[in-house]
Amino acid sequence: MDKIFIGIDFGTDSARALAADSCGRILAEAVRRYSRWSEGTYSDAAAFRFRQHPLDYIEAMEAAVREVASSCDAARVCGIGLDTTASTPCLTGSDGVPLALTPRFSEEPDAMFILWKDHTATAEAARITETAKTWGGPDFTVYEGGDYSAEWLWSKALHVLRTNPGVRAAARGIVEFGDWIPSLLTGAPVLRGRCTAGHKGMWHASWGGFPPEAFFAAVDPLLVPLRRSFGPETATADVPVGQLSPEWAGRLGLPAGIAVAGGAIDCHVGAVGAGIRPGVMVKVCGTSTCDILVAPSVDRPIPGICGQVDGSVVPGLVGLEAGQASFGDVYAWFGRFLGYAGKVSIADIEHDAAAIPPGASGVAALDWFNGRRTPYADVSRTGALTGLTLGTTPPAVFAALAEATVFGAKAISDHFAEQGVAVDEVVATGGIARKSPYIMQMLADVFDLPIKISSCDQTCALGGAVFAAAASKTFGNVPEAMNAMAAGVDREYRPDPARVAAYAPLYARYRDLAARLG
Repeated sequence: MDKIFIGIDFGTDSARALAADSCGRILAEAVRRYSRWSEGTYSDAAAFRFRQHPLDYIEAMEAAVREVASSCDAARVCGIGLDTTASTPCLTGSDGVPLALTPRFSEEPDAMFILWKDHTATAEAARITETAKTWGGPDFTVYEGGDYSAEWLWSKALHVLRTNPGVRAAARGIVEFGDWIPSLLTGAPVLRGRCTAGHKGMWHASWGGFPPEAFFAAVDPLLVPLRRSFGPETATADVPVGQLSPEWAGRLGLPAGIAVAGGAIDCHVGAVGAGIRPGVMVKVCGTSTCDILVAPSVDRPIPGICGQVDGSVVPGLVGLEAGQASFGDVYAWFGRFLGYAGKVSIADIEHDAAAIPPGASGVAALDWFNGRRTPYADVSRTGALTGLTLGTTPPAVFAALAEATVFGAKAISDHFAEQGVAVDEVVATGGIARKSPYIMQMLADVFDLPIKISSCDQTCALGGAVFAAAASKTFGNVPEAMNAMAAGVDREYRPDPARVAAYAPLYARYRDLAARLG
């Protein structure tokens, strides 16, 4: 009988689980929202603070996986693979348990997982970048684009240590979301995942792992005890962390002893689910975007991106990451903005925006509503609208915002090309890719490339199942599992030559606005 694999995708708002067989056929799916997060608990958008309670992850995972297990032949399940948002770390006690799971800190936001888009650590990120350039040793940011981000591990840790004495006194370690879940499910020690460690934590084989204690002492001595909790080794996501424990087997409705693969970043795992290969950019389009490429080798550090890490996507290939800190979030903001005066339909506004010829309204925008991730990270950057008049309509503004997000995507593709990494093909995944023909056609016209849409609604969870298949040794390696199980393409948007020509000067205007305000 054919084997079954469970993939779990921990997104920003919910956990999704699916069961797939060794041919990639999806047998069951389930989604559960994070209850506390949905209510806005522990976060403050005005202060750029976004925190998630570990119980949200546990409860959503348990419910989603149990539903999937009950909808297929659970006895045939041979492995679990997963992805998470990143960098989403949490301070722990000496036992490795997130502090928010202890009674003392159960309602303390600084003891919870710090979501990827939390930007409270801007000053700490700047300090890390400055120290990397001046401390007298290697620049540990060169493989992470040359600048450290407020969205990443060490800056977030330092911000909490500096501002919360109670949490600082209790903290003995720190764990990434994607490394904690496999440890929770197996009872095995935390295994640091290559993907998150390399792209968010300054791990690189050329300097023997993570930066040394001396570097962190130069940044701020508060980081040194945390650094001591890190070993030099990391593992790619096809390496099993351990076997599903009897306790969690019972809670999830799965067989005990099955392989649990290492965790990795959602968009990287989604790229595997979409069948990534050299020359293909997999573009995960959701609240933010992640642009993933792989290459056999890269002969130098590429500035201005979110990292290049051997094995972070497909073991044996260098993974390259870029992206936009807000994409769908920009459209959601506009809906909330208009909704102050009453209920609005973004779908209706999008429909009307699609009827506006490119550039006809004169409105232009910048997409940095949650800072700029790439090219060249700067979380202090903000969005902008220009060309407004008393005759400007909501559809015209929406069209400008849509154009800005697509132009921001084009700037990333151009940056890779300028650095010698060709983008020959684009495969789009995620909610916006599946639901918005308007945005996808605009991508095709602005990129002047066909945009192929993955046939799977849940490529990240499917990628988790691919890693589960590799970790269980059902396949010899990830490429073999990916060739058998990855999603195909079920639609394609082709460039319209007239609109390609119309968007070219608008993209130039966007680049000029970005240069003036960036």
